[in-house]
Amino acid sequence: MSDLHLLDNIIWNTLSGTQAGFAAGTAQARRYARGFSPIAGFAEAESPDFDALAPFCAAGERLYCDRWSGKAPPGWQIDAESTMFKMVWDAPIPAHDPASDAVPLRPEHAAQALTLAAQTQPGPFGLRTPELGDYFGYFDGERLVAMAGERFQAGTLREISGVCTHPDFQGRGMARRLMLKLVRREMLRGEQPFLHVMRANVHARALYQRMGFRDYLETVVRVVSLR
Repeated sequence: MSDLHLLDNIIWNTLSGTQAGFAAGTAQARRYARGFSPIAGFAEAESPDFDALAPFCAAGERLYCDRWSGKAPPGWQIDAESTMFKMVWDAPIPAHDPASDAVPLRPEHAAQALTLAAQTQPGPFGLRTPELGDYFGYFDGERLVAMAGERFQAGTLREISGVCTHPDFQGRGMARRLMLKLVRREMLRGEQPFLHVMRANVHARALYQRMGFRDYLETVVRVVSLR
C-alpha cells in the first residue's frame, strides 16, 4: 500500500513519528527542537491548535507551517504566506550514482552548511538540520559550495531538502547530481523520494519535473510568529 497519503500532513507525520526525538510539543502540535529547521506541524493541519504550540515557542520566533488558511489566531501573526508544491519521484531509479565524488557532510561541516543556506535560501534551515538525514556536498578548496540532503520522513517517504549552490558555482549541475545521488540511495532503501518547491521558484520546479518528479499537491505555506 502506498504511503503517499502521509504527504497530506507530512510535517505532523514526521514530527509525531520517525523524528519525534528531534521535536518538542504535544499530541496536537509539535515543532522541531531549536537548532533544527524552524518548522511546526499540527495533528489537525487545517484547524491548527496554536494554543498547544505556544509554550514551545519564543516571542518573535518565526516558524513555517502549512495546510491552513484564515486569520491569525489570537497572540500570533502571519509574517509571510505563499504556496508550495509537494513533488514525488515518478521515474525509474537512476542507473548509477552521478555524484560519487561528493563529500558526506559531517558535524564539523554544520557551520558551513548553515552559511551556504543563509546565502542561497533553500528553505527553513538550522545548524542541526543536517542531523536529520544524509547530506552530501561539493567543496571548492575548504569552502562548501553546493549541498543536498534529507529532512522529513514518514513511512516509506523520504524528503530531499536543503538543495542549494553558491551563486558563483551555479550552472555546473552540482545540485542536480547531488539530488540524483540521494534519489538512488533512497530507492535502494525502498523509500519514495519527494521534495517541496515554492510556486514562485518556476525554474527549479521545471528542473525537478525534467529530472523525474511530478506534482502531488499544492498547499498554502505560512511563516508565523508568537507576539
